[in-house]
Amino acid sequence: MNYISTKKAPAAIGPYSQAINIANMIFTSGQIPLKADGTLLEGDIAEQTKQVLTNLSEVLKEGGSSLENVVKTTIFLANMDDFAEVNRVYAEFFTSHKPARSTVAVKTLPLNVCIEIEAIAIKL
Repeated sequence: MNYISTKKAPAAIGPYSQAINIANMIFTSGQIPLKADGTLLEGDIAEQTKQVLTNLSEVLKEGGSSLENVVKTTIFLANMDDFAEVNRVYAEFFTSHKPARSTVAVKTLPLNVCIEIEAIAIKL
């Protein structure tokens, strides 16, 4: 088991890793719309979704994978009314490759953000 850490994505805000690599699998922790320096991105759900997916991309890259190798994502939304806009931005990052996905409405997310996304990817 190897821990993955990059300064190109925000550091964990609790006692967990950005991601863990086991064999050819990478399991990311949920990413929220924090910038790499740890400051919270202010903006609408589209901007927040872009930041979250950019963070995931950087963590996966550090682990030797990429968004193109994601097999499953889980999206946590504070408001399901944001679902269509999140889908629009998500489709910009996952164009021809469509990983399995779950989307769950939650009451509250860390730092009261609107979105969190985690991923499972393979290393080729």
